[in-house]
Amino acid sequence: MSSVLLIDGHPNPESLCSALAARYAQGARSAGASVDVLALRELRFDPVLHLGYRGEQPLEPDLQQAQQRIRAASHVCLVTPLWWGSVPALLKGFFDRTLQRGWAYRYKPNGMPEGLLAGRSARVLLTTDSPGWYLRLVQGSPTERQLVRSTLRFCGFQPVRVTRFGPVHNSQPADRARWLEQAAALGGTDAARCLAAGVRPGAVVQAR
Repeated sequence: MSSVLLIDGHPNPESLCSALAARYAQGARSAGASVDVLALRELRFDPVLHLGYRGEQPLEPDLQQAQQRIRAASHVCLVTPLWWGSVPALLKGFFDRTLQRGWAYRYKPNGMPEGLLAGRSARVLLTTDSPGWYLRLVQGSPTERQLVRSTLRFCGFQPVRVTRFGPVHNSQPADRARWLEQAAALGGTDAARCLAAGVRPGAVVQAR
């Protein structure tokens, strides 16, 4: 059975993101996948990388378990709002602390990075108040640059798909109902892809 890890990066459990996460999980389970839900707001960890990358900051138990859960997954779905062209501080801090060099990536002798979490696919469910054309033409697709290219693909995830929901700020109940149904359908589609491909959790390459 393929394993789907669903990471809810919104600080508020009553958010649209959390509702989308729940429906995505429902769809993936209906397709036959095992779903593990990781709500970052429930973890106990310091999101601040106090020494940057100049010193060691031991992982809290919740982050150690999060690494194990990422390693066990064949597909990761990340659910987050777009705030100021980026993600909430909670999610950014999770990336800073958890995606460690030597575990999520390493540098080759020629200086080029190598993702160590290859063998896994990913989906980003993104809520936004701005229309898609504005994000592309005015802001330069910040989601693509930060989440897809500079984080998930950097660590080896492939392919990475993005689905945007919005604009949220003036949405109607019918819009949200449609988005929730779409999230459930995506969960089923992604799970079916993994099952059809026989995808199993990829091994983390050991740093040399």
